[in-house]
Amino acid sequence: MKLAFIGLGVMGGPMAGHLQRAGHQLCVYNRNTEKAEAWVARFGGERADTPAQAAKGADIVMLCVGNDDDVRAVVYGEQGILAGMSPGALLVDHTTTSAELAEELYQAAKEVGVRFIDAPVSGGQAGAENGALTVMIGGDEADVAQAQPVLAAYGKKVTRLGPVGSGQRCKMVNQICVVGAVQGIAEGLLLAKKAGLDIATLVEVLAGGAAQSWQLENRALTMAEGKFDFGFAAQWMHKDLTICLQEAERQGIKLPLIEQVNQAYAELIEEGYGRCDSTVVIKKLGA
Repeated sequence: MKLAFIGLGVMGGPMAGHLQRAGHQLCVYNRNTEKAEAWVARFGGERADTPAQAAKGADIVMLCVGNDDDVRAVVYGEQGILAGMSPGALLVDHTTTSAELAEELYQAAKEVGVRFIDAPVSGGQAGAENGALTVMIGGDEADVAQAQPVLAAYGKKVTRLGPVGSGQRCKMVNQICVVGAVQGIAEGLLLAKKAGLDIATLVEVLAGGAAQSWQLENRALTMAEGKFDFGFAAQWMHKDLTICLQEAERQGIKLPLIEQVNQAYAELIEEGYGRCDSTVVIKKLGA
């Protein structure tokens, strides 16, 4: 299948690599030309100078960039993705964005005869590199059915949640749950340290009980050791939680824990920890 992939960051680069290895005819675009050239040198395929050029003639175009504004920057305009796509082609957005943007893109794509689904992912850089992401999709059933076999190149679980916007709302819930676990672990570790418990033994014991979680098994020890130079950046979690709070406001509800933790991330970013793993939130407890 002829495909295009826009955005070759820590997530998009490995995801596009899996598509190339799967035997698809792939053209990529990245605003940093050197990164795109390095990707082609490693994986093969072709590189385009604009999103429109990459999208030209593609059956499916996938993008994975930073935020709502970044998506609009590569989708719209004379050099944007929609300008290059053929009628009937499918646009898949893997970026974590607002559900409102997903609904906006669905309408914009429809106006030029293009189909659209929102498909944010979970699993982090390791999941992207290992082809083991969870893909949460919102879109029409027929469009999702066409995309699923392709997305399986890097998605161990590829699931439709409902109409356009449902994937983004599912990702919001995902981030709320992740942050709840991280904050709980941070506070638990603070108590454990003050009480003089052996952290390695503690984590081993907790992992065998009801407190078990991916965050506990993969992040508790690094949190306790003060290691944050990897993983999902605090600045991106702050962006995601802000989207969650905006959606909560639209739904007429309050998310008190998320409000508290998102404020902590805002302060950490100001203190220079924006590029650290999101578990750096433990620093706000003085740990």
